[in-house]
Amino acid sequence: MTLLPLPEGAWWEWEVRGFDGSRLTLVAGYDLAYHHGLEVELTDTVYVRCPTAFTEPVFREPTPGERAEVARITGEEPPVLLAFEADGGGTAPVSCLVAAGAWALRQGHFPRWRGRT
Repeated sequence: MTLLPLPEGAWWEWEVRGFDGSRLTLVAGYDLAYHHGLEVELTDTVYVRCPTAFTEPVFREPTPGERAEVARITGEEPPVLLAFEADGGGTAPVSCLVAAGAWALRQGHFPRWRGRT
């Protein structure tokens, strides 16, 4: 699986909500100040190259070079390899890459304070 099948919605703003070295949680919505409507949880994450906050990602198939890069670094091609271009707040889009063992999507209304202490 390489393309992230996003449900219909306004997923403009994204941020890394948490990463414990294995589980990476990305959240998305139209305005993350108070809540988000989508959570993407990647487990057994072995490689992450993306800013902690970004907007308007365009998910795409990884290039052969990106597949080779991850295989060289991790020793194998993982089951999930997400590739996308996004606005990371700089002067040019950033190319992002996340390699993991599995992924799950959750859609709903998640208040900003959920899961925070």
